[in-house]
Amino acid sequence: MALSDGLLLKVLNTLVYIVNLGANVYTFSGEPGKETFITPAAYAFYIWSLIHLLLLGYIIYQWTDAGKEVIIDNIGIRFALLGALTSLYSFFGVRGWYITAFIFSILVSATVSSIYYTVRVNHRGGNVYDELFVHLPYSLYHAWALVLVVLSGFQAFGREAHHHAGVGTKVFVFLALFFLETSAVGYAFSSREGDLGGALTISWVLWAIFQHQTSSKFIHWSALVFAILATFFSVKALFTTWRSGGVKAVLGDEERAPLLGSS
Repeated sequence: MALSDGLLLKVLNTLVYIVNLGANVYTFSGEPGKETFITPAAYAFYIWSLIHLLLLGYIIYQWTDAGKEVIIDNIGIRFALLGALTSLYSFFGVRGWYITAFIFSILVSATVSSIYYTVRVNHRGGNVYDELFVHLPYSLYHAWALVLVVLSGFQAFGREAHHHAGVGTKVFVFLALFFLETSAVGYAFSSREGDLGGALTISWVLWAIFQHQTSSKFIHWSALVFAILATFFSVKALFTTWRSGGVKAVLGDEERAPLLGSS
């Protein structure tokens, strides 16, 4: 295969990756955004760093024969669309346009879900590079996009954390935590092996919420309970992944994975 096959899309993917990386670095090096009663500790956002590191491998991998088959021929323009939407989400979020950012978080979730399910349906059983640079980053991205929808929703419509958390706020936070925990369970039980990447992503965020939310005991301890449950099911996914053969079992069956943003 000549390197020029699909050259325009390969170059576009590379440029979008660079712009998206820069947008996220700028976002998280600036002033913190609106603090809500579900805002996690800052280390939760290290998930972005891991995703970008894996996507660097993705960008390099697209220049190989095997990489072109899945990235250029199957995923196509959707990676560039995902990067553009993510950059716009970051752009509006850092400027405090939270309702607009929330809308773009939904579009990000829908786009990454489309890619996630395409990879599951059309490109299963690939080599270890497929697993590391295609399946795993989209597993993390899919779960992280779900988290962003929740966080952005509270920034758009919730109260700032310096106010007292009323009964209504506590109820909505509890429901959001429950939703995240059940999503982690959905990843863990997405197949016999489970989707380890998705389950661990949400577990990580729940622990960060527990650590950061100390002003309300109800929210604080609710986050702890849900973090423990999500971690338990993540360990279950890890154990079954190990028993079933390692890297290729990291991601689960497309039919039972969490469906937010899918079509």
